[in-house]
Amino acid sequence: MKFEATTRSVQGSSASRRLRRAGRVPAIVYGGKGEAQSIELDHNEIFHALRKEPFHTSVLDMMLDGKKQNVLLRAVQWHAYKPQVLHVDFQRVNANEALTTRIPFHFINGDESPAVKQQGATISHVLNDIEITCLPKDLPQFIEVDLGNLQANEVVHLSDVKAPAGVEFVGVGEESPVLATATVIAETAEDDAAEADGAAEAEKSDKPAEDDAK
Repeated sequence: MKFEATTRSVQGSSASRRLRRAGRVPAIVYGGKGEAQSIELDHNEIFHALRKEPFHTSVLDMMLDGKKQNVLLRAVQWHAYKPQVLHVDFQRVNANEALTTRIPFHFINGDESPAVKQQGATISHVLNDIEITCLPKDLPQFIEVDLGNLQANEVVHLSDVKAPAGVEFVGVGEESPVLATATVIAETAEDDAAEADGAAEAEKSDKPAEDDAK
């Protein structure tokens, strides 16, 4: 994905406020062989880009003063209650150096699994993303987790998911973390009691009335 940026010569909080009033966003790009550099972005362009998941997980083409730099989105500061981007951090990417970032899981086929369709289970997603390391060319936009064969009361571990080629999961201990669970919610004691009371009332209504003349 590509976006435009220009060098920012004036810094400081008052300069940043003036930028924001003019529809611009102060930002910074750092890392690689170059020094940290202050830049500015068009607010509308970056606002709409940030609403797209790939912008958070892809190597981006930043056109800085017309020259391309490959960068990775690292941090975004939002206004407390307005739909306004206040500041953005980017990191330069070297094609020959491994990078570390977080990638979301995409869970698929859960509603078609035996756990849901046949056994009435509820699927819960325990982890929504994972830290990975890889070369920029191998960076996936997401990790797909297929739940199509999940049975009731089963769990899916990270060890059940194959990492894409060139990708390594980071920070995983000896015990593989749980990604998703399929749980059948048992009826509570109150539900059982209410069902029993309802059956008793139905049984009474089915009996013929006693003859008071006896």
